[in-house]
Amino acid sequence: MYKSSIDFIKQQFPNQDFIPLHAPVFSGNEKKYLIECIDSTFVSSVGKFVDEFELKLARYTGAKYAVAAVNGTAALHMAMLVAGVKRNDLVITQALSFIATCNAISYLSAEPLFVDVDMDTLGMSASKLQEYLSENTEQKSDGCYHKSSGQKISACVPMHTFGHPCKIDQIAAICEEYGIALIEDAAESIGSTYKNKHTGTYGKLGAFSFNGNKTITCGGGGAIVTNDEALAKKAKHLTTQAKIPHRWEFKHDSIGYNYRMPNINAALACAQLEQLDTFLVKKRSLANRYLEFFKSGSIDFVKEPLDSKSNYWLCAILMKNEKERDSFLSSTNDAGVMTRPIWTLMQKLEMFKHCKHDKLENSLSIESRLVNLPSSAF
Repeated sequence: MYKSSIDFIKQQFPNQDFIPLHAPVFSGNEKKYLIECIDSTFVSSVGKFVDEFELKLARYTGAKYAVAAVNGTAALHMAMLVAGVKRNDLVITQALSFIATCNAISYLSAEPLFVDVDMDTLGMSASKLQEYLSENTEQKSDGCYHKSSGQKISACVPMHTFGHPCKIDQIAAICEEYGIALIEDAAESIGSTYKNKHTGTYGKLGAFSFNGNKTITCGGGGAIVTNDEALAKKAKHLTTQAKIPHRWEFKHDSIGYNYRMPNINAALACAQLEQLDTFLVKKRSLANRYLEFFKSGSIDFVKEPLDSKSNYWLCAILMKNEKERDSFLSSTNDAGVMTRPIWTLMQKLEMFKHCKHDKLENSLSIESRLVNLPSSAF
């Protein structure tokens, strides 16, 4: 079953016995920069490549500041911390998300509140967000509060799923209206733009991931971007153990975190960032071939939303139902073609079953039908 789809995918990645979901491509200055980093002996959290990567990432995204971090989860945790999320606060996010989003919220002893997604973006729905806030919250002098629980809603963290931008301008306007800090989970969307503006730059802060399976990678790695100088300085300070700069003394002025990206990872990140535009062209070409192949059948290819330019981090299709999804997953993986379903919805996991949410109708539909396809930039 699904032999034509398997044959087509194999044609896109010839001469491979096993086709991974997303493999890194190291075809630029990676080895050169790594050798330079090793020869300098600065392989930890201090070195020229960390500074260079932050400058180049800020320039690429159009943000004023970038702060490199050890991974995307740490970046998101720090972004929420400096934005003011506190213990017992509610943070609005998606149930249709990788668990790192909710983990980062939990590190602050805050609680996720799940709002549904749009079918065309796979990301948080602005209309569902507006509806939920209108029906379930009240404004007080110091912010927005949930009526039934009395908890403050301190932040909203939408995710740009698989690199497809959500309607982030509408979400930003709603957050502004309700006095809620907007923090973008842009972990999957480096190189994606919405209305000609890079994802991660609509909110107070944005967080990126450079994990081994992302569009560009440095093994691990993450970053915060922001236009707020004070927040950038605070994030950089806290991610380096909150150490007060001094030539020899060890003094710290608050609880800090060992979250800085090592220089050796930043060397890889600099080389990968130099190739990002090339990777995006290749990934878009692959997505267009998938789109053309699937348009004549009963399987729907997930294409970039209106007003967006997606990086197509992971290409995705929607099957008719869960049974067909499982059959497709079985057939492709048996044939050496790695495919996967989307994540289990967060409110179904034991640690988040108690969390508040709306009906999540679109999220449930997508969860039961979506399949990710091989998406490497070869």
